[in-house]
Amino acid sequence: MDQQPPGDQDRSAATDGSLSCYRHPGRGTHIRCTRCDRPICPECMVNASVGFQCPDCVRQGAGTGHRPAAGRPRTVAGGSITADPRLVTKILLGINVAVYLAVLANGALVDELMLFGKGVAEGQWYRLVTSMFLHQEMWHIMFNMLGLWWLGGPLEAALGRARFLALYMLSGLAGGALTYWLSAPVQGSLGASGAIFGLMGATAVLMRRLNYDMRPVFVLLAVNLVITFNPWGGIAWQAHVGGLIAGTLIAIGMVHAPRERRALVQYGTCALVLVAVVGVVLARTAALT
Repeated sequence: MDQQPPGDQDRSAATDGSLSCYRHPGRGTHIRCTRCDRPICPECMVNASVGFQCPDCVRQGAGTGHRPAAGRPRTVAGGSITADPRLVTKILLGINVAVYLAVLANGALVDELMLFGKGVAEGQWYRLVTSMFLHQEMWHIMFNMLGLWWLGGPLEAALGRARFLALYMLSGLAGGALTYWLSAPVQGSLGASGAIFGLMGATAVLMRRLNYDMRPVFVLLAVNLVITFNPWGGIAWQAHVGGLIAGTLIAIGMVHAPRERRALVQYGTCALVLVAVVGVVLARTAALT
């Protein structure tokens, strides 16, 4: 892609007052590179000693010995910049589709893998994980995978692969744990919705961190919550709420962690969410047995 020189950056404002990323025209942003002053989106941001730099300036700095203080390109949350910022998103999407196809070939897998309170209470804890990748209807997996693709890519680029994977898995586990806690032992549950709602919460936190217009994500959350609590039922609202809460808390710890204690805060936040999930599961299991 042809890129404009630093002196010719696009300064035209979008309708919401944001600038357009010089590497991704039409993608609004309020952040500029601290070296060349060009506007950059979350996917292009590289942590520097002060503020953020664009990939071009990072490469130029590496050639002259003037690298960012972090020593190598980093995302807004401290993750490594990668050539394919959607790799984990693609892998997760592929696993979900593969399991869906396996269910089409053998419908008995649904009973073996879904979240079933009585089964978890009997020691089948694997259901808390397998149910996150399990779908039975075409519309169910289609909507969840669209959400994963739309939300996962930008989040993975902004957080880094390991942090994004932790966000996704812990959000899904939190949704399953809340479902296990509040639903009847004989009620089954399946789907990636808990993890997807976690991505929604994390997207809101990231957009607020970058001073983006929050209205689109608020509308998205409102619509999905209305669908979650619709009067005709059939949706495991516990998974949605649990995933949303976990994803929001994890994202706060990841994008607001102070640089000097970033790893401690990020790992600590994930550990606390995991401890809470395990605690809920143990308490519910004790109550059922």
